[in-house]
Order: sequence, then C-alpha cells, then structure tokens
Amino acid sequence: MKLSRDMAAFQARLGHEFADPSLLLRALTHSSMATPNRDDNQRLEFLGDRVLGLVMAEAVLAHDTGATEGQLAPRFNALVRKEACADVARAIDLGAVLKLGRSEMLSGGRRKEALLGDAMEAVIAAVHLDAGYEAARAIVLNLWGDRIGAVERDARDAKTSLQEWAQARGLPPPDYAETARSGPDHAPVFTIEARLQDGTRAAATARSKRQAEQAAARALLDEISKPE
Repeated sequence: MKLSRDMAAFQARLGHEFADPSLLLRALTHSSMATPNRDDNQRLEFLGDRVLGLVMAEAVLAHDTGATEGQLAPRFNALVRKEACADVARAIDLGAVLKLGRSEMLSGGRRKEALLGDAMEAVIAAVHLDAGYEAARAIVLNLWGDRIGAVERDARDAKTSLQEWAQARGLPPPDYAETARSGPDHAPVFTIEARLQDGTRAAATARSKRQAEQAAARALLDEISKPE
C-alpha cells in the first residue's frame, strides 16, 4: 500500500515508518468517514489509551523515584488526559491528515480537541501493532518530550490552590470572568481573568474555559508569590 505525499510527510513528523501503512490509515479515520471497507479508529483509540498509560506510568516513576502515589497520580493524569494528547497532535499537525466525513470537516473537526486526542491515541496503538511496545514507547517519549519534566507544575490544581490561599487569609474565593473570545464558533479561544477581592488579577487564554481558568489561576498564584 502506497501512502499519499501528505501521509508520508506525517509519518516523518511522527517519527515512524509503517511496515503496514493500513494501520496508520485506520488510526486517522474518524467514524464519520468509516465505510464497510474502511474501519474507523475507535478500537485503536481504546488500545492506544492503554499503551500511553503504561508509558506515562513508567515515565513519571522514573522521573521522580521518591514521589508518593498521591504525588504521581495527578502528574500521570495531566500527561494522559485528552487535552495533552490533542496538544501533541497539534504539534505534529495530525489534523491535516485526519480522514473526516463532510459534516465533521465543515464543523471544524480537524481542530476539535476530542477528535485530535482520540486520533493521537489511535496512532500510538497503530505504532504498537506495527512495531511493538518499545517502538510505541520511543515515539511517545519523544513526542511528549519536555512535558514529562514539567508535569508537576501542570498537574497542580491551580484553582484549588488559589482558593485555599484566599481562605487562609480570610478572603472570599477568587472570581473568574471571561474577558474575550476569539476564533470561529466551532473552535473558540477563551480569555479568562482570575480576580481577588483586593484587585489583584491575572489573565490567560486557552481553547477551553476550564483550561483558561486553570491557567489564569496559575498566573495569579505566580503574581501573588512574587517577593515584594
């Protein structure tokens, strides 16, 4: 089976040349594009989620040999959650080669967080089936890269930490306000501002309100932690 130029270029970005290119094609086929002769990527997504989980469990253990289970769990969750998978997918422009039905394509499916995250997991499974666990592990560690070392910061629940900081000082909980929204309706980008009663504030932008709130809370924590 000969891959198209775009698919061959994606293989290069991924860092794996498939012995069985049909696995890659299946991994990139959304259910909206499935036919009786073409399977979608849902079963591969199921497997890829488990492969990714094992790789990341090993990685967080190796990165901090003294961490407790309670410290490891949020780091692990931050690395395997759908947003993290989608971020990696965007970094290798996976959306450009997703096989989508017309309705999904018109609704911006190539940029949707869930579709990108699911397809990234399916691609991991495809590598695993094509060349084995060690090949999939190498791809994951390469693509996730510095995220593994930086995960302790990313795994903090910044909103909870900020609320606890305010409560410890007798202040009401912080407020979160949407101050801007950009992008098309099917792929909005939100700017959220986190505010304390004393007027201290910080803003952040992300592709979902939840991510933007967490990022704004983290920025505000950084602001109030600066030495005077």
